[in-house]
Amino acid sequence: MKATITATSRYLPKQIMTNYELEKMVDTSDEWIQSRTGIVERRVVSEGETTSDMCTIIAEELLKRSNTDPNEVDVIIIATVTPDMPTPATASLVQNRIGANNAWGFDLSGACTGFIYALDTGSRLIESGKYKKVIVIGSDTMSSILDYTDRNTCVLFGDGGGGVMLERAKDSDSGVIDSILRTDGSGSDYLKIPGGGSLHPASYETVDQHLHYIRQDGQVVFKYAIKGMADISEEILKKNNIDSNSISLYVPHQANKRIIDGAAQRCGFKDDQVYININKYGNTTAGTIPICLDEAKELGRIKDGDLILLAAFGAGFTWGSMLVRWGK
Repeated sequence: MKATITATSRYLPKQIMTNYELEKMVDTSDEWIQSRTGIVERRVVSEGETTSDMCTIIAEELLKRSNTDPNEVDVIIIATVTPDMPTPATASLVQNRIGANNAWGFDLSGACTGFIYALDTGSRLIESGKYKKVIVIGSDTMSSILDYTDRNTCVLFGDGGGGVMLERAKDSDSGVIDSILRTDGSGSDYLKIPGGGSLHPASYETVDQHLHYIRQDGQVVFKYAIKGMADISEEILKKNNIDSNSISLYVPHQANKRIIDGAAQRCGFKDDQVYININKYGNTTAGTIPICLDEAKELGRIKDGDLILLAAFGAGFTWGSMLVRWGK
């Protein structure tokens, strides 16, 4: 019994922040950002808008598009590193707001690989035979953890999210085929948010030292990301004896255009096989892949029967790949 994606949805805040606006805030330029990352603009939440607000809109649209009554939902999994609060889970807030009275849920912290982790987890719950409908969402309010005086990070990220409805596949050909997931904690120092946990609980000192903002060593992360995402994309193709020409669409995490290009070239993908929207949204962390899936579906770049390859790399270090045969 396989799990398959029966609906997709996305949400992007209305407010747009361009590179030219960032030029006024930090020592950078539109030319530098575009040449290094491929980003032109990103979305930023309105005042008071939270991760749970975005997730609720995404979940409501998934219910509508999959013709699902809220009481039919069994599980809600939300991949995020920017929950509304440490507890309760964002999934609990969304469960209540959409009236999914029979569902349980939890948040999953896998950074930029979070959606693939969550999608694999949801798929295994479906495959167990115990659950029929699982909502999987990846969403982050990255502007809430950005230091807009740090040009190494503030130019990279945006707010937004997307999600899918997972259900039991009606035939053996469609659904989640395989996944490979990895973690290497030795890379944890290179991309992290130092403050707010048990190591550095919130205090005047942690706030003054900007410990609650994301920090990264860009050069190290870039080196590991381009190798990790390329390696794992190549590995899952070889494991399943799939030629790159058989992939209808490669949907990589949108962290950096150069990383995407490097991974795609290593796997032998042509430009029209790769989905890229980092120019419009920046890096929305757990939100990038589900946003891409919904956008690609809307544009007709994903059709029933298509073989889709997902891949991501993020803090942790975390990375992973997944093969999906699209169809109900």
